[in-house]
Amino acid sequence: MCVSNIAMLPMYLNVVASKGKDAYTGLISELTCTKCRTIPSKEKNIDIPGFWSSQSRPNEKTPESPNTTFKRWRRSSGIKPQSLKSSSKPPPSDKSQNEEMSLLKFLAINALDLSAPASDVLLKSRSNSWFQLSGHPDSLAPAGPGTVWKKLGFHSDNTERKVYEELSQDPNLRDIIPKYYREVEYKGEKFIELQDLLHGFRDPHVIDIKMGTRTFLESEVENTKARRDLYQKMISIDPSAPTSEEHEIQAVTKLRYMQFRELQSSTCSHGFRIEAMKTRGYPPVTDLKTVKSDKDVTSTLKMFLNGHEKVRKKLLKRLCEIRSKVDKSDYFQTHEIIGSSVFIIYDDEKVGAWIIDFAKTNKLPEGVTVDHRSPWVQGNHEEGFLFGLDQLITTIEECGSK
Repeated sequence: MCVSNIAMLPMYLNVVASKGKDAYTGLISELTCTKCRTIPSKEKNIDIPGFWSSQSRPNEKTPESPNTTFKRWRRSSGIKPQSLKSSSKPPPSDKSQNEEMSLLKFLAINALDLSAPASDVLLKSRSNSWFQLSGHPDSLAPAGPGTVWKKLGFHSDNTERKVYEELSQDPNLRDIIPKYYREVEYKGEKFIELQDLLHGFRDPHVIDIKMGTRTFLESEVENTKARRDLYQKMISIDPSAPTSEEHEIQAVTKLRYMQFRELQSSTCSHGFRIEAMKTRGYPPVTDLKTVKSDKDVTSTLKMFLNGHEKVRKKLLKRLCEIRSKVDKSDYFQTHEIIGSSVFIIYDDEKVGAWIIDFAKTNKLPEGVTVDHRSPWVQGNHEEGFLFGLDQLITTIEECGSK
């Protein structure tokens, strides 16, 4: 396999990560003939996933070779080239080892600038700590140390990218969301590169809580035509849910179905619902959307906190901080926040919470504002985000009650 593109750097990272740096003391010198380098047969089992396989992006100039890029980076970092000895000879000098490590550092730095996210071996080097807790399968992929790529919808109007860009520029709001880095286009699909919130935590407890009393856009329910497919979905969940008239015509409107669906969880009553949760030593639990009663919601949050009183107090402080910033924000007064979540993580040392998912965050019509607590009436754009945050804080406070 001939290598002539910087996008093949993940292959080198695979080699180093899987074989160890001591077995590849000659790797830097081999970069001088990258264009015609072939992988030895003993390395053919290295897997480069097809979905993230290296490929030049369209309408992009041919990048410089890895050798040229590495030499330029090495010159700028003040590292002088040294001749590397073969592994069959005595151990390399400190200078050679330093240059070797400079290559590792170079590869790590450039992981964020490749045309594809990091390889499987890089992920393994992160102690298997990364996982997708909820959301559409394959919508997230690790991109490098501390970042992820989030796939934008096929018909995306760049709403989420714009929201992250605006919030990132607000000094009062930028720390309550994941850090936003850039938009990326790969194989005709668009992604945004964000902070990997799991990075830096060790075997953490994680919970995704969907906020608001309404998780659908008003535009989604404007059509008043009754639909048979939605009726079938409704009776598959609860055969007694439709009215006698709806049973007769065997159809329900989109609004009717969406409101029925919200009633199956704690969304309407509490202003939030627990989407998914992962506790230490156990796989993620993703079938929590029907947790509805006060008792069940409180019990689930107690299970998540697992009696860690210091964590509970730190979490309450962080959630109150987020609530205060949203409450005082001009941005949030003029935007409806639909389908966003509060993402909470803690381990033995740290506690974190952020607002995530802004694909359905929309600017309100001129002159319209929301307080995020008032009941929704079609046309007023209220979604209950802060009502839900109030209830979540109250419930976590009760988790400490004896």
